[in-house]
Amino acid sequence: MRISEEISTDTKEAMKARDKSRVETLRMVRSALGNEQIQLGHDLSEDEEIAVLRRQLKQREESAEAYRQAGRDEQAESESAEAEIIRGYLPAPMSREELESVADRAIQETEATGMKDMGNVMGRAKELSGNRAEGRELSAVVRERLQEV
Repeated sequence: MRISEEISTDTKEAMKARDKSRVETLRMVRSALGNEQIQLGHDLSEDEEIAVLRRQLKQREESAEAYRQAGRDEQAESESAEAEIIRGYLPAPMSREELESVADRAIQETEATGMKDMGNVMGRAKELSGNRAEGRELSAVVRERLQEV
């Protein structure tokens, strides 16, 4: 089942359960997926759906942090709760060991010799990791590994 279909099904179930916050979050995500589909002019692939979900997750996490810094804990908790709902639709993230393995393989395949090759290595590492790696975490591991080369 595609992510968008799963979200639609879960929205209906949340409506029946009268889970207002979950319904609102899933509607926002479904809207973001629909907007992306309109913008691209075609049905979204799984990778494109995951990219939209990652953007939505990042937005919620940044908002929660901003609310915490402003002392608005209630809004921060609301944003964090939305982030957790969105996280449930994303593939399981890679472990540190898996990220290191991907980074090492990307460095080897691109024949990188230092930090100047960061862009090439990151491109290959993203391909190798598929949808499971967070960009920031992968970038940090690649950077560490390239500094050791």
